[in-house]
Amino acid sequence: MSFTVESDNPVVKAVIHGTAPRPAQVAAARGILPLPADDMLEVLVAFAMSDDTELSGHAKQTIRNHDAETLNGLVRSERTPVHVLNFLATVSELPRKVLESIITNSRTPVTTIVKVAGETKSVELLEAISHNQQLLIQAPALIDAILKNPSRSSETDRRVAETKREFFEKERGQQQVADELRAQGKEAAAEFVESIDLESGDLSLDDAAFLAEHILIPDSETDDAWLALDFLEEIYEETAEQRQSIVNKILGELKSEDMDLPNERISIIHAIMKMGMKDRMKLAIKGDREARNILVRDPNRIVAQAVMTNPRITEQEVEKIAAMRTITEDILRQIAASRQWSRCYSIVHNLARNPRTPIANVLTILSRLQLKDLNALSKNRNVSDPVRRQALRLSQLRVGK
Repeated sequence: MSFTVESDNPVVKAVIHGTAPRPAQVAAARGILPLPADDMLEVLVAFAMSDDTELSGHAKQTIRNHDAETLNGLVRSERTPVHVLNFLATVSELPRKVLESIITNSRTPVTTIVKVAGETKSVELLEAISHNQQLLIQAPALIDAILKNPSRSSETDRRVAETKREFFEKERGQQQVADELRAQGKEAAAEFVESIDLESGDLSLDDAAFLAEHILIPDSETDDAWLALDFLEEIYEETAEQRQSIVNKILGELKSEDMDLPNERISIIHAIMKMGMKDRMKLAIKGDREARNILVRDPNRIVAQAVMTNPRITEQEVEKIAAMRTITEDILRQIAASRQWSRCYSIVHNLARNPRTPIANVLTILSRLQLKDLNALSKNRNVSDPVRRQALRLSQLRVGK
């Protein structure tokens, strides 16, 4: 029998896998083998799902006749295996309170609850599911399953239809979108939507909700006090033509690095560049890898520098940025001056080879390079003459010339 056993009890494994004597298997299927209650339940479900007609028949009957209070306590436990919960959810003969405990167990997959909602004939069970509005919001398929089930009561129908209208059909306001995101556990995305200035006309609510999918970092993990956001857009006012120019620049750079640029990435770039500078900076600080990869290319140096303060930026990303020939000097200077990033040899090496890195920073870095890299740099025609000469001088000193 192919069945993943979660119990550590060797007797359970022997009985399920068939290495135990047949009489022991039959006794287990009838519920009379002396085993702990949770182990016995796993055995019964394994047999009920098996192709062995005798064991399956006994096990299903034992499950149906199981003491309701004991079974209810077991299915409420967060230690109950998922495959046990999945199977028991399909046993319509179980007491309603047991089925309710199964659908409220955090380990029960949403797909299983959707299946139950679509197939159950229990009015009370559908009523119980309909009361979990947070789950309905997280799984719209659950709403459709309930509304298609002819066994639903008028009250259940009203409650679920109301949730559908409120969260998925009516024109949504900014706070409502944020509340939906919070209901899905996306606190950082909700904060981002709330912070967007929709009255400026730079960004629509749909665009804000689209970009919120790329927000990872909540306010509690960021420090933007240094940005003086209230005055930035007055100082760096941008025209529509300038923003389109930025889009074209970023698209050109990404296409040169990756010939396959999916439509979704292009849509993200266009959505980001509809944002004013203040909102782009918020996205730079709180966004995911995709947002960072786009905004670090922003010609506005303050937006690009904000990316480097993102708490989730990785060493691999900084290594890639340090090698970019289109990046602004301010970013390269910022990386070179950082104690955190300058400890990584591959980042330092990329800075030294990048012709856009300020010469003063490169000359400071050279003494830390390995001999073979100094030799290569002294012959690299892409870097400036002072850098090549200093690399040659240092390499000769290393070998005693």
